[in-house]
Amino acid sequence: MIKRLRRKIKKVFRELLIYHNSSLEYRAKLLTLVVAVNREINECEEELLYKTACDIYDNDDERAEILVEAVKEYFDKIITNNGLNFEHLIFQVEKETKEVKRFAKKIDIEQLQKFQKCIDNEEDKIYQQRVISFLGNLKEQYGNI
Repeated sequence: MIKRLRRKIKKVFRELLIYHNSSLEYRAKLLTLVVAVNREINECEEELLYKTACDIYDNDDERAEILVEAVKEYFDKIITNNGLNFEHLIFQVEKETKEVKRFAKKIDIEQLQKFQKCIDNEEDKIYQQRVISFLGNLKEQYGNI
């Protein structure tokens, strides 16, 4: 009960309470781009998302959960067309990568490629690969500056 309440408070005040919140938000946007391709988060993606978050934050469960929650928030906004769509999210990631060059180093293509195994539809798999390639190009373009 207390843990859930703390998580809700952090969710509401994430920008003020979370150390390096902009980095966490950027990572959430990257992961959302990869999982939102097929317009659902299936069980495989959910498990891989949590494992990826734990890998990113060295098993800091609380921070990993906040990252997963942020991904789900962005995903819900895309699905419900609540002020964000897939193209707008791509634009935001591109803009933030250009503005904050260190964010390009946070794009881990190998990690994102793992989500390919969770998609059965071949068209969705190709689309996801194109999104990952786009992110790889952003990393190459802005990561060495």
